[in-house]
Amino acid sequence: MVTFARPARHGTSGDRRPTAPGSREGEAMQDAEAKFCAAVEIATQTPAGFLDHLAGILADHMPPARKAGEVVALDFYGAQARLEERGGTLAARATALDRGALANMKYLIAWNMREFFGPDVEIAWSGDGAGTSELPQFREMQVVDSWQVTRKMRRVRLVGHDLERFRSGGLHVQLLIPPKGRAPVWPNAVPSGIPAWPEGEDRLTLRTYTMRRLDPGAGCVDIDVVLHDGDSPGSDWARAATAGDPVGMMGPGGGGVLPAARMLLAGDETALPAIARMLEELPAEATGTAIIEIADAAEIQSLDHPAGFDLIWLDRRGRAAGTTTLLEEAVVDLDWPSEAGASVWIGCEFQAFKRLRHHCRRHWGLKARDHLVVAYWRAAPDEASGQAHR
Repeated sequence: MVTFARPARHGTSGDRRPTAPGSREGEAMQDAEAKFCAAVEIATQTPAGFLDHLAGILADHMPPARKAGEVVALDFYGAQARLEERGGTLAARATALDRGALANMKYLIAWNMREFFGPDVEIAWSGDGAGTSELPQFREMQVVDSWQVTRKMRRVRLVGHDLERFRSGGLHVQLLIPPKGRAPVWPNAVPSGIPAWPEGEDRLTLRTYTMRRLDPGAGCVDIDVVLHDGDSPGSDWARAATAGDPVGMMGPGGGGVLPAARMLLAGDETALPAIARMLEELPAEATGTAIIEIADAAEIQSLDHPAGFDLIWLDRRGRAAGTTTLLEEAVVDLDWPSEAGASVWIGCEFQAFKRLRHHCRRHWGLKARDHLVVAYWRAAPDEASGQAHR
């Protein structure tokens, strides 16, 4: 994991004219357009190895721009960064128009530095955000209401302040659920850019969810949670959520629909909130197919969608999530075009994710820019309980 959700492969740089990632002209233009900037350098004998490592692990989610193997340029969620070898050091510069986007980029880079160089590597960012414990991508929220959408889907409504930045940059947020009966202790910023998390009795439960609906003007976010049998921290929180309960929220992140002449959206019930929101936000003239696997017919929801979209519901007839291949078979059986003008978005269990991503690439021949297949959860080894990360 590089941050709470893998970065999307497409950036939010708008109509900026691209420049060579290793050029000083590009760096100057980037700084001129950005409002916030931060930089870090670490001494290392293997800067090129780290750049190769970073480019490799991000290749499936956000292909970095490369130049002669010496520069990696990143662009995601409204932030840009360039990393390069500079006189025996690894140098990184990050810029953004938003403090939260800058903090997310710093987190992404620093987390991977720790993964590659080890936990003792010294990382200290200078520039915006240095010297403060504030996490600009964090908001303290409060439960105001909760109700059943279907028997297995519960909606929790949260309120908070200053939510405008959550309007762009991804569909998902990470909820930070404090332990019951204790005043919450929230994470704080440190020089490395990696949030410092409370431990022991104050340890938070982290779960990633789609913002089903967002109304920054009203300071309101709706979160749809799939309810599972047995112990499941996210389900337990949603069932017990009571007006006044505090919960933290970080983000946004996570890739959404890839605009194209024809679009395929597919997933199981964990991806249903994301698919529903994408369908609602597509232009009226959009065309494509949405395939949604659910536990049984009672879980079918009425979804607003463009008239040119076909909705297909796959009924497991009560069988446990992860124990069937309904979704995989339905996607594979499609006569989906591989030529330009078609895109694919899929969210599902980890094993299905691996097989469907392979199918998109090897059988449909889709380019990286035209498909996004993500694992929303992982079934337990001994049973497809569907409780992990859902």
